[in-house]
Amino acid sequence: MEIIKSIEGFAPFGSYQTWYRITGDLECGRTPLVVLHGGPGCTHDYVDSYKDVAAGGYPVIHYDQLGNGRSTHLPDKPESFWNPQLFLDELDNLLAHLGIQDRYAILGQSWGGMLGTLHAARRPAGLRCFVIANSPVDMHFWVVEANRLRSELPPEVQETLLRHEATGDYSAPEYIAASRVFYERHVCRLDPWPDEVTRTFEQVDADPTVYHAMVGPNEFHIIGNTKDLNIIDSVGKINVPCLLISGRYDEATPAVVKPFLDLIPGITWALFENSSHMPHVEERVACMGTVVTFLDENL
Repeated sequence: MEIIKSIEGFAPFGSYQTWYRITGDLECGRTPLVVLHGGPGCTHDYVDSYKDVAAGGYPVIHYDQLGNGRSTHLPDKPESFWNPQLFLDELDNLLAHLGIQDRYAILGQSWGGMLGTLHAARRPAGLRCFVIANSPVDMHFWVVEANRLRSELPPEVQETLLRHEATGDYSAPEYIAASRVFYERHVCRLDPWPDEVTRTFEQVDADPTVYHAMVGPNEFHIIGNTKDLNIIDSVGKINVPCLLISGRYDEATPAVVKPFLDLIPGITWALFENSSHMPHVEERVACMGTVVTFLDENL
């Protein structure tokens, strides 16, 4: 089996540093795929499997968004510092640092898909295609659907969640355990979770600055500064080929992702029947094959 090389580095971003890793060879002549992780406030680890796309001939770039993972942490910044424009600027900076701003593709997972949509809506000349994976358009509707999924949890789990949310006691072991029931149904259904998924959650726990500022205590109780985020106007401005990925049991339900299908001409949808929010680990081989086929057809 061929060994695909990888290199790591840091892109200066103002006085900060953005960590990145390139799997494959940027000089190979193929369009690179830039992976935008979710959260906001997670790390690249849980979407690490997308490096498999490099076996299809496309260099793959992972990075940790500012405040997360191996990039500069800023635990003392106010909530207002953490906003979509910051991460759009960081992405532009990374593309320029790597010298790929004239030809690249993007894959955005969850929040990364929202960030990628805001980027694509500006119609950058170098963007060739866009993979939207497990992403919402409207955070209000995300919460509506999350509450519907919550209503299907065991009654005692629902009661525990509501009781602790009423008091704001999100660090209580009982609340965390109840949240995990939701996660095991609608975030990652593998048992046990892969190491790379666990690594991301451990890093969020170690420094939840960005996640708490922009999201809240978990995936379904959204009280951070993205609680009113709605990117519907940006979706309709995308003018590159798009692939939508989601899972049958995804917290990004079919209703949540439907606006992408309605508003992006020619978009294709891959719904993974045995997955929730992470088809890239839950059905890894099939998911990677779907992405490579899409790239082959559009690059």
